Amino acid sequence: MERTAVNPVTWSTDMGFNQGEVVSGHTRTLYISGQTAMSGEGKPQHDGDMAAQLALSLDNLEAVLGEAGMSLADLVRLNVYTTDVDLLLQHYGVLAARLGAAGVTPTSTMLGVTRLAIPTLMVELEGTAVA
Repeated sequence: MERTAVNPVTWSTDMGFNQGEVVSGHTRTLYISGQTAMSGEGKPQHDGDMAAQLALSLDNLEAVLGEAGMSLADLVRLNVYTTDVDLLLQHYGVLAARLGAAGVTPTSTMLGVTRLAIPTLMVELEGTAVA
C-alpha cells in the first residue's frame, strides 16, 4: 500500500492529521465502528474524566485494529465525536501522542455532539484503516 499526504496547508500536520490522503495499491480496508470508553464487559468507564475516556477509546480502537491484523499505523481516517470540544482539546495530546508514536497522520474530523449513545461518555472514535 502506498499513502500520499495531500496538504495544501501544513498547520494540520502539527495537530496530527492530514488534509487528505491518497491510498493506492491497498489490499484490505477495515471500517471501524465508533469506539468509546467501554470495558470489555460493555460497561462505561471513567465518568467525567476526558483524558481517561480518550485513552480507553484509543485502546479499544487499537484492539479492533489488532484483531484485524492491523495497527494505528494503518489508520487513514479518524472521526472524533465529543460532547465537549473545548475539554477534548485540552486533552488532545493523548490522541496526538499515540498517533505520533505510530507515525501516522490520518485524515480527521472532530465534531461536537449533543450526546453519545451512553450519556456518561464524552468521546467516540470512528476510523478507517487500509493495509
